[in-house]
Amino acid sequence: MLLVHGGRAEADDPGLRTGGVPLVPDGFVWPKCRECGGPMLFFAHLPLEPGVIAVFLCQNNPGMCDDWDATAGANRAFVFRGPLSAATVPAEGETLLGAVTALRPRPADTPTEEPVLGWLGDEPHWLQGDETPACPSCTTRMTFTAELEEGAEFETSANFGGGGLGYVFHCRPCGEAAFLWQR
Repeated sequence: MLLVHGGRAEADDPGLRTGGVPLVPDGFVWPKCRECGGPMLFFAHLPLEPGVIAVFLCQNNPGMCDDWDATAGANRAFVFRGPLSAATVPAEGETLLGAVTALRPRPADTPTEEPVLGWLGDEPHWLQGDETPACPSCTTRMTFTAELEEGAEFETSANFGGGGLGYVFHCRPCGEAAFLWQR
């Protein structure tokens, strides 16, 4: 399924989106970059079975932290289940995109005039070669979940090195998720 631009959305919309505020369980602690120590930017909210995947990456000093690497500590992806509510956003750091964009799934063989912002399921379209991460809990290869473009316009874009693609993976049995990008 393609993910096409679905217009603006509310900050706490429960649907597929980039930007806004993450919906999180009680006790959630906003992730910090392991390299610079700053709070990460919330990038995407992906409600998929068996829960919601929330994607974060460091944008405090673009290009300085290894936010493209699934294991370097400059990005995080979480699988959340159960009751969720809008997170409290840190007051400092690059934590939110400039606007919220709804993502609408559309069959890949259907013509569309909306900008394509990603891909849901199937196989990743690697730019540099397969970097499928292993689950940190069970060490098996994670399942590809979504591919995301940087964004349709500057205020809705994350920095994937200029024209890069972001890749989201998850391990259903372990409830783990991972994110990386390539350019």
